[in-house]
Amino acid sequence: MQLHKDRTKPLEIQFHNLSIMNLNTDAALTTSDPIPLLTPYKMGNFNLSHRVVLAPLTRMRSYNNVPQPIAINYYAQRASQGGFLIAEATGVSDTAQGYPNTPGVWTKDQVEAWKPIVDAVHAKGSVFFCQIWHAGRVSNSIYQPNGQAPISSTDKSLTSNEEQQFTAPRRLRTDEIPDIVNDFKIAARNAIEAGFDGVEIHGAHGYLVDQFMKDKVNDRTDEYGGSLENRCRFALQVVEAVANEIGADKLGIRLSPFAEYAESGDSNPNALGLYMVNALNKYNILYCHMVEPRLIHTFDPVETPHSLEPMRKAFNGTFMVAGGYNRQDGIKAIAENRADLVVYGRWFISNPDLPKRFALNAPLNKYNRETFYSSDPVIGYTDYPFLE
Repeated sequence: MQLHKDRTKPLEIQFHNLSIMNLNTDAALTTSDPIPLLTPYKMGNFNLSHRVVLAPLTRMRSYNNVPQPIAINYYAQRASQGGFLIAEATGVSDTAQGYPNTPGVWTKDQVEAWKPIVDAVHAKGSVFFCQIWHAGRVSNSIYQPNGQAPISSTDKSLTSNEEQQFTAPRRLRTDEIPDIVNDFKIAARNAIEAGFDGVEIHGAHGYLVDQFMKDKVNDRTDEYGGSLENRCRFALQVVEAVANEIGADKLGIRLSPFAEYAESGDSNPNALGLYMVNALNKYNILYCHMVEPRLIHTFDPVETPHSLEPMRKAFNGTFMVAGGYNRQDGIKAIAENRADLVVYGRWFISNPDLPKRFALNAPLNKYNRETFYSSDPVIGYTDYPFLE
């Protein structure tokens, strides 16, 4: 799954001369000795009051693929004045699903269900993007229309595990690919209709877009396989279609060139990452959201010689980083200009008021992994306590 988690480190013992405006109403956080992570940032047309971003987190509470009223509270809890939230991975079509109870944005009912959720986030003063997603071969025929095989860049099967059984995928024909690109375009249009400020294309973690980009998965011999340019063609066609539909100034993409989730690795991730950011510059999209190399196989960081800095330097737009960040890591990333924004997952699950806690250097609630993906409408979802 694409849930982002951050490793626990001892909280730094440091006190800043803080002046917090209206703490109880999550108003803009200001400091007389600014903490880099909590300084304002202008992301295109959006004025952010801090750099702490809610990651797109699969929570499996959208029963029958329809967002539920319970999500109003969940997202509103994590919204703050001038904050930036990215909604959980949201399917672009009835073939896009890979897990139970994940939301979609391809039907009118789904669009209508998203509207009050988006309204609640906007009422708290946050910017809200929808991550649009296709699971590709990370699926089972039980989640597919008429029990058909999942679609992918390949017909190579994923190794099933105890938690999930995967059905062998069907390789998309060349003439079918434009239809999938169109699904992303329509989903983006629907997300804007639902009130979202923009969309993020999910191009990471072994899902469909990643299945085309990575050479350890993509074994095609047509114009979508072989060379780096060919393997990235599908991703860039999706970017172009969505940018043309809703505007490049409302578009981001998430990439994980170094990751090997869902058996989707690449033989030269540095080249892949650099090729993609340089190609994305031609479309002038709003941001690139990239996953740290240190999250290679698992969601817990490991030591690695690789770095996102070459991609950071090459990309012209806002550069967001995710993966294993705690408070001090995030402060350092902004202070050293390695990122514009830092994306937090599991700490934002367990601390709905995470930006405020970071501002005060307050203790963090511990998270419970066991309830990340349950279907319970409250436990592990909206029941984590606030500071006050």
